[in-house]
Amino acid sequence: MRRTAEPYKIKAVEPLTMLNREEREEALKRAGYNTFLLDSEDVYIDLLTDSGTNAMSDKQWGALMMGDEAYAGSKSWYKLEHAVQDLFGYDYVIPTHQGRGAENLLSQMKIQPGDYVPGNMYFTTTRAHQEMNGGTFVDVIIDEAHDPSAELDFKGNVNLVKLEELIDEVGADKIPYVCVAVTVNMAGGQPVSLANLKETYTLCQEHGIDVMFDATRCVENAYFIQEREEGQQNRPIKDIVRDMFKFSDGCTMSGKKDPLVNIGGFLAMNDFDLYTRARELVVVYEGMPSYGGMAGRDMEAMAQGMYESMDDAYIEHRIKQVRYLGEQLMEAGVPIVRPIGGHAVYLDAKAFLSHLDREMFPSQSLAAALYLDSGVRSMERGIVSAGRNKETGEHNVPKLEMVRLTIPRRVYTNSHMDVVADSVINLYNKREQIKGLSMDYEPPTLRFFNARFSPLKSTLIANES
Repeated sequence: MRRTAEPYKIKAVEPLTMLNREEREEALKRAGYNTFLLDSEDVYIDLLTDSGTNAMSDKQWGALMMGDEAYAGSKSWYKLEHAVQDLFGYDYVIPTHQGRGAENLLSQMKIQPGDYVPGNMYFTTTRAHQEMNGGTFVDVIIDEAHDPSAELDFKGNVNLVKLEELIDEVGADKIPYVCVAVTVNMAGGQPVSLANLKETYTLCQEHGIDVMFDATRCVENAYFIQEREEGQQNRPIKDIVRDMFKFSDGCTMSGKKDPLVNIGGFLAMNDFDLYTRARELVVVYEGMPSYGGMAGRDMEAMAQGMYESMDDAYIEHRIKQVRYLGEQLMEAGVPIVRPIGGHAVYLDAKAFLSHLDREMFPSQSLAAALYLDSGVRSMERGIVSAGRNKETGEHNVPKLEMVRLTIPRRVYTNSHMDVVADSVINLYNKREQIKGLSMDYEPPTLRFFNARFSPLKSTLIANES
């Protein structure tokens, strides 16, 4: 096959600087060996997250100048509302400052103490909101999603048997909604098939249970459907997205991922009564129902970005850049979550650092070692992110222990991916030198953001020869 290039050209650049090893070691100590606490200016290639780190287009920058900053009834709000209704097909939209604002509203309105919220694997902030409102998360994803080496086209699918067993066990009246993530972040960015979405929605309709999507990376999910699902190969991404959302009653959305902006989100639904309640509640937490925590200029850019995200050439390049990194690592024998997902390459830290016990926080240790080696910032997605059992106080120990190399959209070139690959491969070749960490400070909620660590021995990894 002939090689292709990015479906865009670069109009502005931001200079990058690389600290030397001693400077990186000092920065890591100041951050308590938590990559979230590193200063941006100390990072060379930032793969911490794809949330709010995207590069906007010329049309989006132009849209910023069109922002209507009226406190109520903003023209920019109506443009965003129309875009959501047009692309996703929902009747009602509530703007929020980002995705977790929408999660907060949904959880407060739908969950009662003693309820159960099934989902295709947990996400950190989603589960936190559910638990804070008295709910219990129940994982109903297929078993293969917990196996990093399992090769399935749609590893994010809901296990319908598990879901139906839960309904039979606790009763449909104790399940306010099923949360379906498209794609599944904590499984490695794995997609859900259109057929599975339909089957899940049909089952829930039979029991009077709503289906609410976590739609944050729905365009990436649609690409995998186009690529892998029978009968979908020649269909536009925009059409596949619209078909996906037919099998839901509403969604939460972070505008900071697929919609290609740096801030924003929304809660959407078809139920007028739920919409009426959301309009009242959003004023308490986010702002007026015509801005929800966003400036008018952000709503303009987000409306434009949602249309750009569904361009077939853009999303193909997006997915293939992630694969470009992942395939280099696979070729070198580095254990990663397979198949390669939509927004990130996930290192299998449990296999990578098999000499470390889980209580030594292997994912956190590997993320710290990667920064020390090359200035590349990544994110822990393992036992630290999973938190503690709210009843026993023990660590939640997920089957997957991962480091996420998250690729911002339209930001880095494949040359940056080469630098990342070289560093990961270098660490893998001397992996037994990487030491574990102990947790010195543990926040009570979402501890991975602000926890602090220290090496179990005097150095994180041995000095390079």
